[in-house]
Amino acid sequence: MARTTRTPPSGRRRRDRKADAPTGKEIKSASLEWIKTFAIAVVVVLFLRTFLIAAFSIPSGSMEDTLLVGDYLMANKAVYGARIPVLGVRTPAFREPRRGEIVVFRPEYNDPVFDVVKRIVAVEGDTVAMRDAALYLNGERQDEPYVRITGLPDAPLARSGPFGYRWHHNHLPNDVDSAAYSATRDSWGPLVVPEGHYMMLGDNRQESLDSRMAGFIPREVITGRPMFLYYSIDRTRPRPFPRMLTAARWNRIGQSIE
Repeated sequence: MARTTRTPPSGRRRRDRKADAPTGKEIKSASLEWIKTFAIAVVVVLFLRTFLIAAFSIPSGSMEDTLLVGDYLMANKAVYGARIPVLGVRTPAFREPRRGEIVVFRPEYNDPVFDVVKRIVAVEGDTVAMRDAALYLNGERQDEPYVRITGLPDAPLARSGPFGYRWHHNHLPNDVDSAAYSATRDSWGPLVVPEGHYMMLGDNRQESLDSRMAGFIPREVITGRPMFLYYSIDRTRPRPFPRMLTAARWNRIGQSIE
């Protein structure tokens, strides 16, 4: 005998569908959960961005060939102590910046002010000088394999103005005749680095605006230590769409920064 199934009355079917639909209370609860999750994510990102790590990009060639225009790097903000917004104080630093390290800092000589990446070549108490593009630290010539020399002829620095060398006179050793002192891009000093300051130079020595012209950099404006490149793009060479993929320097992504 053939078996038959009973079709529930249409009213019952409507009641079943109504029972399966989320109630207003459930919708409200789900919305609150999404809001809470989003808020937590925002707080975590802000915490990481403020106290631990931050992303920066390289807009100029002053650090070539160590860092290239179009490099995007991740920097450790905690190592030198992160600045707490509004309060204007820093968290305790794990250590102080060292000679030879590449650092991110925010100098006031740029208008508008923006983050800059350079290498520390001298710390407080050091006597630093340059002769024919060779760096001397405390009287000893330094081996700097990362430095790029482009072959541009040397040029005198302006004596006065925002990037003149007049400030050098305040940091000359006592045995240097300040009246006879002059400075060029590739030959200057000796200068004694004052307390709480650093001498910053670009690795692309002949095409860098740095401490030779702008002065020593105070400790309080140093914001982080670059760790690695998370992306790099060559914006100068023609590439088909999508350029984020076709113009990416894949061999640089993930490189540590030294």
